[in-house]
Amino acid sequence: MENKQIKSTFLLGGDLEVNRIGFGAMRITGPQVWGMPENPQNSIDVLRRAVELGVNFIDTADQYGPFTSEQLIAEALHPYRKNLVIGTKGGLVRFGPWYDFNYDASPQHLQDALEGSLRRLKLERFDLYQLHRIDPGVPAEISFAFLQKAQQAGKIRHLGLSEVGVEDIKLAQQFFKVASVQNKYSVDSREWEPVLKYCEQQGIAFIPWFPMAGGDVHGIDTLQQVADGLKATKHQVALSWLYHHSNNILLIPGTSNVAHLEENMKTASLSLSAADKQKLDELYRPA
Repeated sequence: MENKQIKSTFLLGGDLEVNRIGFGAMRITGPQVWGMPENPQNSIDVLRRAVELGVNFIDTADQYGPFTSEQLIAEALHPYRKNLVIGTKGGLVRFGPWYDFNYDASPQHLQDALEGSLRRLKLERFDLYQLHRIDPGVPAEISFAFLQKAQQAGKIRHLGLSEVGVEDIKLAQQFFKVASVQNKYSVDSREWEPVLKYCEQQGIAFIPWFPMAGGDVHGIDTLQQVADGLKATKHQVALSWLYHHSNNILLIPGTSNVAHLEENMKTASLSLSAADKQKLDELYRPA
């Protein structure tokens, strides 16, 4: 590895210290992010174990289920520990499994989404609320202005964005301080590298989603080779690469299985050699 100090925590928004390995709560819902899981107690057990293991940042969204993920988090963890940061997202409307959703970042929908999430999660204010997507049917300035007013009204502490470019972030910064950006990013998918670098410069948390591409990673053989050498799993290696790549990256690996959760939490202790890192760095081939 290159010589740099790897930090285990990050100051989200400049004032909320969170551990850099958090938990993504999309997969605690039913199959294909739709409905309740067959055994809700499994999801509750995973959430409680995550907090026991030191997770103090949980990422969710109102459209996971929809609403299911938020409901289960409240059932498992409320009343919340003092330092637990729960971030949710609004701006998408789910109609069915997987990708059966649509955009809606209109002020009216965002108002309903925000109030609904506060109610389900039993919160008076969100430490982090993220716009799930910029709606192509609504000027971004209108969505940003609503979020600015909601923050000024005391409903939101910090605001973030998801799946945005640098220019989108700069526009949002005219309305509020951007605390986080959540974009698709992994060892083999780095199209958003310029966004990561901008976030580094601005002190913005970068939260990669789909960090293992559901297991369908280009160069999976290389990942497995590195994993074998470290007596680890390829998932741990992919997460470790992200963890060591930049100190503003917050990991949110998700699972509905306690054993898998415990495996993911060992990522920070995995030490990649310079040779390992070079192999993994070379997996990405820009188009």
